[in-house]
Amino acid sequence: MKTFGDTARINGSGAFAMRITISDGPLGVSWQHASETCEFLGDVFALHHAKQGADYNEARHSIVYLVNELLENAIKFRVPGTISVDCSLHQGNFELTVSNDTEAEVASRFQALIEEITSRDPGELLIERIEANAADENSSGSGLGLLTLMNDYGARLGWDFRSSATGGAVMLSTHAALTLN
Repeated sequence: MKTFGDTARINGSGAFAMRITISDGPLGVSWQHASETCEFLGDVFALHHAKQGADYNEARHSIVYLVNELLENAIKFRVPGTISVDCSLHQGNFELTVSNDTEAEVASRFQALIEEITSRDPGELLIERIEANAADENSSGSGLGLLTLMNDYGARLGWDFRSSATGGAVMLSTHAALTLN
C-alpha cells in the first residue's frame, strides 16, 4: 500500500455519517451520477450543519464542490465496478472518502501528480497550472480541481493505493476533510 497526503480522519462513531455505493448497471455510471450525488449530499450535510447555527448556503457550496470534484475523478479514471462514497460530519468537520478501482498505469501517473501537488505550495502551483492550461487547450490531468480544493477551500487531501481484489487493478481511496464555518 502507498499513502500520500493527509489520510488521518477525526470524525468518530458519533458523527453524522452516510455511505453511498454507485454500481455499474445496465446504463453504466455517468457524469450525471456525480452531479446528482453531490447535490444530494450537499443538501443533506448542509441541512444537518445548519441545525448547529451554521450558514447553509456556504456549507452546501463547499460540500457540493468537494464531492463533485472527487466523484468526477473517480468516474473518469475508474475501471468498471463499484464506487463508494463515505461522508461524515462532526462539529463542523466534514470528511469524505471516495473509493474506486483504477488501472495500474493510471494509478502510477496519478501518484506522480500527487507527489508534485503535495510537495509544493498549492497556491503557486495552481497559478502555474492555470497559465499552462490557458496556453495549451489540449492540456489535461493538471490537477486543477485538487489544487483548487487545497488552495481555495482549505481541503486536507490524502490518497491510499492498494492492490485490488479484482485482478490487476489498483484500489484508490481519496480522502478529504473540510472545516465548515
